Amino acid sequence: MSGIKGKVVAITGASSGIGEATALLLALRGATVVLGARRDDRLSALADRIVNAGGEAAYVATDVRRRKDLEALVRLACTRFGKLDVMVSNAGVAPISPLDDLRVDDWEEMIDVNLKGFLYGIAAALPVFRKQEFGHFVTVISTAGLKVVPMQSVYAGTKNAVRTITEGLRQEAGPKLRVTGVSPGFVRTNLTDSMTHPDAKAKTAAAAATMAITPDAIARAIAFAIEQPDDVDVGDIVVRPTAQN
Repeated sequence: MSGIKGKVVAITGASSGIGEATALLLALRGATVVLGARRDDRLSALADRIVNAGGEAAYVATDVRRRKDLEALVRLACTRFGKLDVMVSNAGVAPISPLDDLRVDDWEEMIDVNLKGFLYGIAAALPVFRKQEFGHFVTVISTAGLKVVPMQSVYAGTKNAVRTITEGLRQEAGPKLRVTGVSPGFVRTNLTDSMTHPDAKAKTAAAAATMAITPDAIARAIAFAIEQPDDVDVGDIVVRPTAQN
């Protein structure tokens, strides 16, 4: 199978931003989307919007910090729709700050969501993909993992870890599974809501206000990777504003 129509796609962090835009675009192109995020009310509203537009969607409240929640998301796809074609790992937080502030709780939050949540997604989907003998991991990473700047040390560290594991997964995947990493630059999302350091939050918001692109740009990149024929693996995509260094 190639293309998007008929594929079952699970998406974490689906209630807003890149996850929401990806769900809407893929559903419009004929995919069945299985939505996961912590905000159940927003998931319900998004699923209704997709169904009312003629698409197919299901959802379950998903906190990627809990392995069982990722297992439930994958199980929903398989039991309701009989398969899982694509696992889009998109959930992330960015409570960035100078290391001297010793905001250890924030460091742990980034590790739990950005890194461990990503690994839990692999643990849930990989056995299904192996049994099916098809499947596609799509992981939303970040340009923060390409260019490290002050206050983003731990955030960039989690993203670089995800990038490294994604490449290792690609090499171990074999000829029947596909693995894609998508690295967005400044995107107009609510990621700054997770920032607890006032100065870091203000600087990030100001930079985003001058150059951020819409989440649809990332959704289109994800769709591009998914729609390729099964023997074409798009390994790495970087999507940033033209004005971003």
